[in-house]
Amino acid sequence: MARPLWFVKLLKKVFPNVKFITKLTNLPILGTLFDHLLFKGDDIIYLPQEKVIDINKPIGQYKEFVLPSQVLEYFINKAKHHWIMNFCICRSSMDCQNYPVDLGCLFLGNAVLDINPQLGRLVSKKEALKNLKKCREAGLVQKIGRNKLDAQWLGVKPGEKLLSICNCDPCCCLW
Repeated sequence: MARPLWFVKLLKKVFPNVKFITKLTNLPILGTLFDHLLFKGDDIIYLPQEKVIDINKPIGQYKEFVLPSQVLEYFINKAKHHWIMNFCICRSSMDCQNYPVDLGCLFLGNAVLDINPQLGRLVSKKEALKNLKKCREAGLVQKIGRNKLDAQWLGVKPGEKLLSICNCDPCCCLW
């Protein structure tokens, strides 16, 4: 069953306090509780912007994986269902002035059929691919993975049937 709009509006009001809420996760009991309820089982990978990286030069050590953007296209082409949000909840909640608020997340999989239809729309593979390109051109960095938090706030089940592709920015993104 889809989340009602009042829940999404409440979340958007709470979201600007995300930095304070994040500090609460440093407390042993609250941190463990948040991790279990919102992030257990997450598997998220960030994709770089389409830039050239010089070879034979050290770039440092990172815990994240860098994958080519074609990975997103692969998953879009494999998915039966594609859903584009009407807005980015992060940028919308933070009243972003630097990046387009109307470029929302793309969700893939059977669980998208349970998303509240007032939050976005089902789209074709072609529309999903076009949206990714538009987001990259706007300077957004894409993240792909199974995100328990998205399944929770969207109210979809089973959460394992939802693949999230977020279009992150450096100023307002939760991640």
